[in-house]
Amino acid sequence: MRNLALLRTSHVPLPEGLPSSSSVTAVALDLDEDATFAAVERQTADADVEVEVWRVGGTAKWESEVVESYLATNPWAASTRPAEVVSIKLLLDTRTLVLVMRGGDIATASLDEEVPAVRLMDTVGNVDAGILSASWSPDEALLALATGDNKLILMTNTFDILSEHSIEREDFGEDAPINVGWGSKQTQFHGSLGKAAAHAPQPSVVGSSPDDDGLPRISWRGDGAFFVVSSLSTAGELRRRTLRVYTHTGALQSTAEATPGLEHALAWRPSGNWIVGTQRYGFPGGGKGRDERHDVVMFERNGLRRGEFQIDTVSAPAEKEAGSEKKWGYKVREVGWSADSNIMSIWIEKEGWDVVQLWTTGNYHWYLKHEIIAPSSNEKPGRFTSVAWHPEDSSRIILTTHSEIIQRSYIWDTFATRSKPPHDSGSVAVLDGINILLTPFRSQNVPPPMSSFQLPLSVSTADAPSPQSRLPIHVSFSPNQDALVTLWETGYLELTDLRTRIGPGRSKVMDPISLWKGVAGGQELEYRQILALSHVESAPKVVVLGTSLGEESTDVAILLSIAGGAAERTSVKLPQRNGRLVPSDENVWWQSPEGEILKVDFATESIEPVASFPDFCAHTEHVALPTASLFIGLTPAGKLYAADSDSSSRLLANNANSFTIASGFLVYTSSAHLAQFAPLTAVYDLLQSRSERNEDPKWETRRVERGSRIVTAVPSTMSLVLQMPRGNLETINPRPLVMEIVKQDIDSVDYAKAFSACRRHRVDLNVIVDHNRAAFMDNLSIFVEQVKDVDYINLFLTSLGCGSLPDDVVNQVCDGIRGELEKKETSKYINAILTAHVMKRPSDHEAGLAQLLRLREEDQDLVEDAVKYIIFLVDADRLFDTALGMYDFSLVLMIAQHAQKDPREYLPFLRELRALDKYYQRFKIDDHLKRHEKALQNLSLAGQEKFDEALAYVEKHRLYESALAIWKATDQYATVLSIYGDYLYERREFAEAAFVFRRAAKLSKAMLAYEKALLWQDLFDLALQQDLSPEDLASLALRVAEDLSSKKRYQEASRVLLDYAKDVREAVVALVQGNCFSEARRVITLNARSDLLEEIVYPGALESRAQVAEELGEMREQLRKQLARVRELRVKKMEEPEAFYGTQEDNTDLHNVDVMTDVSMAPTAFTRYTVAPSAMSKSSKRSSRSKRKMERKVGSGKKGTVDEEEYLLRSLTKLIGRWDTVKVDATHLLPHLFQFPTPTHRDEGLSLQDEIADFAKELQSAIDEIWTKTSSQLPADGDTAATLSSVAAMDTGLEGMQDGWAKRMREYEVNSRLDPLDKVPKPDVRKVEWKQQLSRI
Repeated sequence: MRNLALLRTSHVPLPEGLPSSSSVTAVALDLDEDATFAAVERQTADADVEVEVWRVGGTAKWESEVVESYLATNPWAASTRPAEVVSIKLLLDTRTLVLVMRGGDIATASLDEEVPAVRLMDTVGNVDAGILSASWSPDEALLALATGDNKLILMTNTFDILSEHSIEREDFGEDAPINVGWGSKQTQFHGSLGKAAAHAPQPSVVGSSPDDDGLPRISWRGDGAFFVVSSLSTAGELRRRTLRVYTHTGALQSTAEATPGLEHALAWRPSGNWIVGTQRYGFPGGGKGRDERHDVVMFERNGLRRGEFQIDTVSAPAEKEAGSEKKWGYKVREVGWSADSNIMSIWIEKEGWDVVQLWTTGNYHWYLKHEIIAPSSNEKPGRFTSVAWHPEDSSRIILTTHSEIIQRSYIWDTFATRSKPPHDSGSVAVLDGINILLTPFRSQNVPPPMSSFQLPLSVSTADAPSPQSRLPIHVSFSPNQDALVTLWETGYLELTDLRTRIGPGRSKVMDPISLWKGVAGGQELEYRQILALSHVESAPKVVVLGTSLGEESTDVAILLSIAGGAAERTSVKLPQRNGRLVPSDENVWWQSPEGEILKVDFATESIEPVASFPDFCAHTEHVALPTASLFIGLTPAGKLYAADSDSSSRLLANNANSFTIASGFLVYTSSAHLAQFAPLTAVYDLLQSRSERNEDPKWETRRVERGSRIVTAVPSTMSLVLQMPRGNLETINPRPLVMEIVKQDIDSVDYAKAFSACRRHRVDLNVIVDHNRAAFMDNLSIFVEQVKDVDYINLFLTSLGCGSLPDDVVNQVCDGIRGELEKKETSKYINAILTAHVMKRPSDHEAGLAQLLRLREEDQDLVEDAVKYIIFLVDADRLFDTALGMYDFSLVLMIAQHAQKDPREYLPFLRELRALDKYYQRFKIDDHLKRHEKALQNLSLAGQEKFDEALAYVEKHRLYESALAIWKATDQYATVLSIYGDYLYERREFAEAAFVFRRAAKLSKAMLAYEKALLWQDLFDLALQQDLSPEDLASLALRVAEDLSSKKRYQEASRVLLDYAKDVREAVVALVQGNCFSEARRVITLNARSDLLEEIVYPGALESRAQVAEELGEMREQLRKQLARVRELRVKKMEEPEAFYGTQEDNTDLHNVDVMTDVSMAPTAFTRYTVAPSAMSKSSKRSSRSKRKMERKVGSGKKGTVDEEEYLLRSLTKLIGRWDTVKVDATHLLPHLFQFPTPTHRDEGLSLQDEIADFAKELQSAIDEIWTKTSSQLPADGDTAATLSSVAAMDTGLEGMQDGWAKRMREYEVNSRLDPLDKVPKPDVRKVEWKQQLSRI
């Protein structure tokens, strides 16, 4: 679907002052310096040929001549003389210019030698018989020559001969096929019709075309491994032309099959699959066919013919001139291929001028894309003297005439309409010879080479300049009208109203009529681009871009305003040449060769720069945003740029191959086989932002087939048309385009269209609600009115119920739609109403069944269909249970019958239920349905005789709270409280059980519960109320005190012993155990029991001191061991980080890998969480048990793992908490040690004070050392950012992982990369002065 559009041209005429007989005959390219060497010949008075070589620089100016005068004898008659220069070539490696002359001379000149500007070429050899053809291999290593005595010479670039032999040979070559009979045409199956043709005799007369020039041709394959020689036979009445394929060593490989009428033109496609020539028909010795038939034929390397296509229909003149020397009015001079094998050129010589045709192929069809007419001079016919393709720039062709060098560069362009919805037809134009193939993709998707309509081209008006090519150079669609404007290179243009049928129907898809024909301007311009602007129907406007001819040539933009059959022209001269118009709707923009974009104002005939691309963009598009202008450009190298009117630009992609603008999106494809969808507003915001330029924007993407390119986008049908490399089309509906149109339809309250689009393209129907919930709820009646079909409403409600909208929104929409349907006609929309009930969250099955009950009274026939439908929506068993829960047996039977349930399954059960009383029946139903609370309610209404069964039911299903609510304020309430208290007591909820027992007047049980809960105040309150004996009360107090002491509630235990057991001694013992020496001494003094000081308090103080000392020793030992280990780990981490972290840089995704080898292995990503790698795994797949075991190891802090340091830090933090507890005990103990009268107590107090002070100092020093980062631990300048980036990347990976073992292991991996000091905060060690003043008294 692509066309060749002319990008730039260059015309370099011969310098002034040369003789009139001078003619440019051949060119050679200097790829290093972007220069061209031209061979200029002129004939002397002695019929000799003088050759000069001129250099044309990159500035397209003739520079110094390289060769002075090179005389060569002409061996042919002047009337049939071909050019004297057979070949001119610049060898880049040696910078040597080589000329091969027809007289047999081979001359060279070194361009690196420092010699005067005019140099004489050295003759390095001569072929006596003359040289008829010469061709260099693509790598410039070999030169093949065809001589006048019919010999083939192969030599190196140093002109050493590798082989020399006769061209004409009888053998086939090294690849001669082996014929075993079964492969011949006569033995193959051809069907009944083709059998006679298969056995028909082959033509015995094989000759050459009358247009054959008799000269041999040589062409190399692109890789230089083979070359082909085309030559005429020397014997026989009819000389025939034969193709022979040789290897790069000169060995004959194969000979092509005999082809009648084969002509001299020859070119091997660089990709290597075809050898191309031409064939004539309809004369003795020619091909069998009509007289004027002329084909381009293809051969394979093995000599077999593999295809052809006709060229006479587009090449032959309409009427042959009388007395013409050419039998058919034209002949083919040469054929050639572009460097990328995509374009084939055919050089045709006609009576009045020469023409070069450019052909392309796709889907096994050959398209004639363009014709280049040779310019005439001095009223002489325009003739080309050579045609060649640039070896690197595959789109550039170099042509020479007698007086100038012409270079033309092309681009691949798609001529697609830019019309906007709702009038966008999606039309695409393809140039194919004398027809324009048109396809409106909105209504038809016709694969090429077919099309919906063929628009014939006829340039028969008198206004058309002459000579006029029959093929246009460019076409453009109108942005707001169904019109097509066509431009020819001479300036002739035609405006056509296509009258495309957009909607469905049986009428013509197109019925075009011509609106206007004329010429854009004078013939002094060379036109190459046209752009149709937005216009009203009565006044079309088009802009034509041309280039003036001459030395100071520039581009010229011409605006044509067509009205009433006449055209008003306004032209603006542009500053440079070879620019390009930017497609736009209203304004005219021109891009310079440097990428600068200028606005062309025809009213003032001025230009103004507005934006700029970093590079020249061959494909551009202007987008008018509400507040600014946005320009999108694509370079031939694949760089996609965006620029705005603020002169800022941004690279969007560097691997793009096509783009388009549609539905507010920039859509482009890339060589990564992705289609990217960038919102235009986001692109503009990206230009306005000051973010880092190396940040790649992230757009929504879609995978496409390899090599796909965009043909066009049709916003109205939400489609994007792609073309594959082989030529076939694929139409897709990208989600961004679909969603954009759907949102527009919702905003315009066109719910029917939005619903249809969502349904067709499988878009979640929730978007209709979620896009604008408030507006949708306000327009529910409009939605129901537009989406009338019941099935569609059911589909919408079903999607809503299964979607992700909040429950309250779903319920609100379902209720709203149900209400609107009930207002219309319940019987018609009964299925949709039932769907609305079922799709609520939770589903309201009972309301749906109640709707059926109401409907049963109105229409018995309709209710059966409704029952079947609701059974389709909901599981039949659930409906059966719901109906049963409504206590309506007729509804239950109706559901069961339509659900085709086995009567033996439900009839006995229903009969059993019918025999029961009302409330007991409902109890059985609710119990069957596991509605226990409702069953208990019905059971309570079944009568007093069912109370015991109800209590058992309460205990069975633990319905205590429901039972309390049911029997509250009744005589049975205390019984219910009692069983509830027993339940709480069994659950060891003693406090709650005691409260319930007390409410139930079960005081003995309450006392037991209070005792178990250690609520001794409430317990003894009840005990005293029960008038317990002193012995029982003391026994109870001893039990409670013992339990309190076991819970380290010593002061409470002493209080119980003193108040209720009256046991002073045991009370003092409890206080001493709790280190409450002050309280113990108070109790002793109060009760006059000084003997207990010597017996209990003094020994208890020494025991407490020993206990504190023991704890200090344990903490000191732990502190020193862990401090030493932290030091060791940090030294290891600094000196051997790989050994410390294991394979820390390995892929953390290995946590998802279960397969392990059964051999001893090096440390892996799992090793850092264990001591060492296992020598041999037990199984090749991790079991759940092994995963749990491994997870327990992770983060356990086991010695040798990566988590050990963090574990040690947390352990030291816990040590600080233990130290705080010991400090409190010591604070309480020290004053008493100093107060007791014995020297032992005072000495122990002083010793304890020193021990505590020493440990506090040691602990503070260790904490400061551990939580202080040294210089070796501080990260380098770039390490912090790298670490944070790594952790952030891993966190991003965690977001997409599912919960499970692998995710938890990944989280451990993320945490392990952080410094333990950053994860464990430094604990606070409060300073305490232990040098008590008491020690000095």
